[in-house]
Order: sequence, then structure tokens, then C-alpha cells
Amino acid sequence: MTFSQWLIFFLVVQVIHFLGTWKLYKKAGREAWEALVPVYNAVILMKIIHRPWWWVILLFIPVVNLIMFPVVWVETIRSFGRRSTLETWLVVLTFGLYIFYVNYALDEPHIKDRSLKPTTSTGEWVSSILFAIIAATIVHTYFIQPFTIPTSSMEKTSLVGDFLFVSKFHYGPRAPITTVAAPMVHDTLPLLRVKSYSEWPKLPYFRLPGFQKVKHNDIVVFNWPVDTVPYFGYRGPDSYDKPIDKKSHYVKRAIGLPGDSLSMKDGQVYINDEILEFPQRAKPQISYAVKTKDGGFNPRYLYEHYDYTEPLYGRSQNEFVFQSLTEESAEKLRNNPNVVSMEKIIAPPGKKSSVFPQNAEVEWNADNYGPIYIPKKGKTIELTSDNLPFYKRIIEVYEGQEMGENQEISFSDGSILINGKPADSYTFKQDYYWMLGDNRHNSEDSRYWGYVPENHIVGKPIFIWLSLDQHASGFLNKIRWNRMFITVNGKGSPTSFLPYFLIIVVIVIGFISFRKRRDKK
Repeated sequence: MTFSQWLIFFLVVQVIHFLGTWKLYKKAGREAWEALVPVYNAVILMKIIHRPWWWVILLFIPVVNLIMFPVVWVETIRSFGRRSTLETWLVVLTFGLYIFYVNYALDEPHIKDRSLKPTTSTGEWVSSILFAIIAATIVHTYFIQPFTIPTSSMEKTSLVGDFLFVSKFHYGPRAPITTVAAPMVHDTLPLLRVKSYSEWPKLPYFRLPGFQKVKHNDIVVFNWPVDTVPYFGYRGPDSYDKPIDKKSHYVKRAIGLPGDSLSMKDGQVYINDEILEFPQRAKPQISYAVKTKDGGFNPRYLYEHYDYTEPLYGRSQNEFVFQSLTEESAEKLRNNPNVVSMEKIIAPPGKKSSVFPQNAEVEWNADNYGPIYIPKKGKTIELTSDNLPFYKRIIEVYEGQEMGENQEISFSDGSILINGKPADSYTFKQDYYWMLGDNRHNSEDSRYWGYVPENHIVGKPIFIWLSLDQHASGFLNKIRWNRMFITVNGKGSPTSFLPYFLIIVVIVIGFISFRKRRDKK
């Protein structure tokens, strides 16, 4: 929905509210016109139902307001004596329209000194759960969200089974685009395997200010731009046009920023013709072909001693391929007396593979790629038949349909047309990024599907609170204790803050126990 459509929708809601409540406002000692003034009417309603004014703020927070509106409807009829279970269900199931019946057909006085305490234990439980969900949804949406690492594309840096806390406020929290959605779940309802959201109505993209911008080598969580599957991991025939904030979550390293010129030569990343230096914690990995002496070679030994987490397979009896070796692990392996030779498996320049923009004229591959320009907001480029494959999806999808605009590219007599009008240039409306996995030969990243728009950025991982090894047996053995409560970014080797966390927990528990004993005395 556009801004004007949302404005019309908002005004219609105000009129419906006025028609359904003006008599109730008068019974509560207020003026009828107060039920018509936007926002002010909500503040007055909070006074009528004896609830704090800041509830009004919750009514304007997407997803949270889906819970708050039914709560306010119920509180409104109870303020005029309608407390039965049947009427509670009626006002919820009619989306508040039962209030019209209370407003016009009944002559119930306003209860000025109504008790706000639930009359049953069930009601108390329901009230507690609702506000716990509201608080968790606000934290989840605007501050910190938990994620898990499902694939090995960032192996060594982030492991499969790592549970992360991702900060929304570093880059600025993004307001939900889907306004009707189940709280604290992503694109799918658990167990039911159905969509957790409604396609309508949608909010335009909006992001609150953050305190930093994405930098080179930042590990970033984002929505997968080309996601068209109903839920993450699905690879069936169905295809879905998903809202931005309901696309699957990916985590990669940002190596290309807006305005950069990026290229890869034999696996080495270049930004603006200079080698990109990776931080100490980054563990880039590539594939190696390893030849060994005949006999006496145990691949399991390599698995256990060379920091290797991916399966290795043999080309022959004495030749193996390692898909994910860091430089350090490769050097250790090279010095093994059973190793005859090692060679990086690098696709040579000019050898084509299926990489972005999947154009027959581009002779690139995952190891020798580019140069490619990373679009910057406000930058104007010349449009030609040669560079159009790089920007066609940006114009039609990312800055077209996902921004609520129709931008269709066509051709006529060798000229490029946008919405039927000749276009020899284009000015970008938002920033774009280039994401790469540390596990270079086992990562589905920008090399294969292109740019990540700024409105797809979710947040920045800040620390790992739990890490589970899926291959270990026994729950305690599954826990990677040395990875618990370590920061994701930062200099030097990762350090676990688990001991400090446990000390704080003991202090807090001790303080609470001390207070309870003192209060009893």
C-alpha cells in the first residue's frame, strides 16, 4: 500500500471508531467529538477504560497492534458492564464490531471504579501471556533477535548449530513490512507448514536510524533477495512471491559496499583494485586436491587433526578432495609426511560457470569474477545492452514492485525502454551490498544471485549464546562449551564470556534470595 492508501485506510478506521463509540464516550463523561479526533481519541479511550496512555503507542506498532486491538475491544465493553465469556468472544470474533451493539442497543452506564484485576486464575494467566508476547515481540522486532546457523557457508567463523543473538539497532531496526503476521515466527507456522503472514496490507519500507553503517568484512544477517520458496530448506516445484521481511534469512560477510568496484582473481577479493584484507577471525576456505603415498593413509586422521568439518571424498585410492580448508589447515596438511602434493582447486579465468548475472556473454566463475559495480543510492549510470543484465532485476523488482512501483523494461529498435519510455541512464534509489561466504566453494552467495538491497538488511550478529554439535552423542557432549557467549565480531581469537555470565547469574540469584529472607524477617 502507498502512503496515500494508508492515509485513507487510517481515516476510514477513525470514522468507524467514531460511529461505534461516540455514545460510550458521552456516557463516560466525555464529548462525542473526542471519539473522532485521530490519536487523541485513543488517549481519551485509555482514560475511559482506565489503562495507561502508553498503550496508545502499542496500537501503532505493527504486529504488536494485532494483539493490542482485541485487548482494547474487550476492555472497552467491560468498562460498560459486559463481562461474560460469550461477549468477550463476540467482540473478538467480530473484530470489535460488537461494540456497535453495546453503543446503540444497550443502556449500560460507565463503570468508573472498575477493578482491573482478572477475576479468575485463567484470566490472570491469559493477561500475563499476552503481555509477555507483546514485550518479546517488541524486543524481537526492534532490538535483538535470535537466529541459528543452518548451513556451512560461514564454516570456521560460524558453525552449523551456532545460536546467535542478532542486533537490530546497529544498522537501525527495520519496521515490519507485513503488518498482519504471527508474532515471533518467520515465514511459516511451526508444524502446520502454512504461511504465517498475510500479503495485505503492507507497509512501505522504513528503517529507524542506527548507530553504524555496514562496513567491509562485517558479518551480516539479511533476507535472501531471490527467495521464492514457501519455507527455508524447501526445494520443491512451488514458487512464492514473498514480502521482503518474510524472505529466508542468510548470514554472510559483506565484502562489497555501495559504490565499490569488486573483482575476484584466483579466489582473492579485490575492492577498487586493491586486495581486501580479512580480519584475524575470518577463516576463508577453498578446495584442495591432495595426493598421498600409497597405503597407510587414514582420512579419519585428517578429519580429527586438521580442523576439518566437511566430508572428504576420494578421486582415487591415493587422491582426495578437501572442500573446506583454511590456509592454516592446508599448511599443516602439506607438511604431513604422507602427503605427496597439494593443489588449490581454482576455476581458471575464462572458464564459464553459472554465476550472476547468468549471461552468456560473461565469462566468469566463482574464483575469477568481475569487475562488477556495487550500486550506490543517488548514483546515475548509463544503461546499455551490455550492463543491463546486471541491473534489470534491481530496476524491475528491488526498486520496482518491492517499492510499490511499476518499472518494466522492454526493447524497441535497439533502445532500452522503462515503462515504454526510452531510458539511456538510471539513478539508483537505494544502496546495495555484495555478500560472500567464508566457505568459498560451499556457499550460495552474491556470486550466484547478485546484489543485496539495503531494505533486505536485517541486523548484525553480536554473540553466540549456544552452540550444538549435531554429530556428537549425548546432550552435554553436543554443547560446544568453548563457543558459548563468544562475540561474533572483534579482534583477536574469540573468547568465551560464559564464566562471567555464570558469575553474574549467581550474584543475581544470591541477591534475590537475600532480599526474600530479609523481607520475611
